Amino acid sequence: MATGRREIAKLFPDPSLLVLEKEEAEFFRALTGIKNDGELKEHISNVSAKAYETFPYPCIRGFRFTKLKILRQPSYKRALKLVQEHRGAILLDAACCFGNDLRKAVLDGWPVENAIAFDLESAFWECGHELFRSTPQSFPAGFVPGSAFDPSIIQPREPFYEPPTTPRPQDLPSLNSLTPLQGHISAIHASSFFHLFNEAEQLTLAKQLASLLSPEPGSMIFGSHRGTPVKTTTNDLMGYFMVCHSPESWREIWDGQVFRKGTVRVDAELEETKLEKDIMPESGKFWYLVWSVTRIACSPLTRM
Repeated sequence: MATGRREIAKLFPDPSLLVLEKEEAEFFRALTGIKNDGELKEHISNVSAKAYETFPYPCIRGFRFTKLKILRQPSYKRALKLVQEHRGAILLDAACCFGNDLRKAVLDGWPVENAIAFDLESAFWECGHELFRSTPQSFPAGFVPGSAFDPSIIQPREPFYEPPTTPRPQDLPSLNSLTPLQGHISAIHASSFFHLFNEAEQLTLAKQLASLLSPEPGSMIFGSHRGTPVKTTTNDLMGYFMVCHSPESWREIWDGQVFRKGTVRVDAELEETKLEKDIMPESGKFWYLVWSVTRIACSPLTRM
């Protein structure tokens, strides 16, 4: 397994794999200021190659980070409405990579001062500034480097069923931990994240993110990642082992194990997609699990 990953790490992003759909091209043109398609692709390829030396992940090699995953979530429009319904609503982009999806949400109207992201290392965020030709001053969203499993980043605790007694942090860029945000976040986007971990870790991760979510009805965690019609473990993606949930097993995790039964609505469905031939499974079939977990109004009995 380790040998396979070292062999993968020797590869570098192939510019021929960089294909931008119309909306993605418009997004990158708008934020980089590069209007020429050739220059834009060269810029993205150069940043991707530089990042790949540090982070040899399939999503970087195959330019999957350019795909604006948040835009393809059915619940994204509902998430954007939370800004209008809740003053000061906070959006968190989990495992943000270069911050593409958070930047898209800001471009679509989410106030940048109420947007924050996290990933393992600050180098991801720095690559994002290079990719989008921005600075912490021109794009002052918050960013916290670290692991969601690290108690200094997210202190383990049960989800909130009543409003938190702690005040809502106002200066998100000053935070070096997500713990002060527990119970205050209105929307959490988490795509291409959960399938990186084993089954027990996925449950722990779900509980960590759940502790951040506001108890207000409508608050949501949403995203997409690798899934299968029946829960299974597979290594058909460039040799990486993944625990892939079905819609049914994913619902069971959130409604009853993470949150108290009946306090959330879980929507989950599979979408078959096509990937570049160099990372396509031999079966030719590849599914994404597209999902959302939404807090609902519940009776006093279910809150106890």
